[in-house]
Amino acid sequence: MTTVIETSGSRKTAVARATIKEGQGRIRINGIPLEIYGTELARMKIMEPLMLAGDKVSKIDVSVNVKGGGTMGQADAIRTAISRAIIAYFKDEELANAFKEFDRTLLVNDVRMKLPKKPGGRGARKKKQKSYR
Repeated sequence: MTTVIETSGSRKTAVARATIKEGQGRIRINGIPLEIYGTELARMKIMEPLMLAGDKVSKIDVSVNVKGGGTMGQADAIRTAISRAIIAYFKDEELANAFKEFDRTLLVNDVRMKLPKKPGGRGARKKKQKSYR
């Protein structure tokens, strides 16, 4: 029997659900292989936990479903979900410490949100300019 691990990660309004199981090292995001997914910067961000895990990744298949948010918010959500799945699958405390040392947001969601717009201005902080003449 093969073990299947499901984890999730989020950033702003993007939510990613990662499923990890034994395989040949395939990584798919919404059915698209990682090699051709999104922009290069987003790909590099997603690859961080895979590079830190090293050759362990060649023994697993990762499938990620992500929705909501923008491209970089989704990339952050994906990397958190993948990191959590890898640690849960291998039950490796050293790897968890390596992830935390590299970047804590690999394991912990970044809870910062965009500040909402307020009346009397164009944005969250900007107000209508007053003339003093």
